[in-house]
Amino acid sequence: MKNFVVKTIANAAALAVAIWLLKGITLSGENTARKVLTLILVALVFGVVNFIVKPVVKLLSFPLFILTLGLITLVINALMLLLTSWITKELGLAFHVDGFWNALVGGVIISVVAWAMHVILPDEKD
Repeated sequence: MKNFVVKTIANAAALAVAIWLLKGITLSGENTARKVLTLILVALVFGVVNFIVKPVVKLLSFPLFILTLGLITLVINALMLLLTSWITKELGLAFHVDGFWNALVGGVIISVVAWAMHVILPDEKD
């Protein structure tokens, strides 16, 4: 349970940095509390997408991993961010990623920040 909370916090922080840095990734709300709640819910959706969908996509695209020496990971991360954007729109959350290129750069930012957050935050293994 603790690991789940840590990963959600890391995802929320990473998403917040991507929203802050890129104009093409937006999160809106009436007030700060509403934005924070939306950000946490988006982080949960993003975590579920990465837990369920991403391994399947990675397995199906394994030949592309070999062919591109792993660079296809950037595209898969962008697609997971776009899928998160679509799911959150369907759920009525005010989160939007505007286009593939914003998703690609956002995916890189989210990966780097999430990695840094996992280094900083405690884990069950610690």
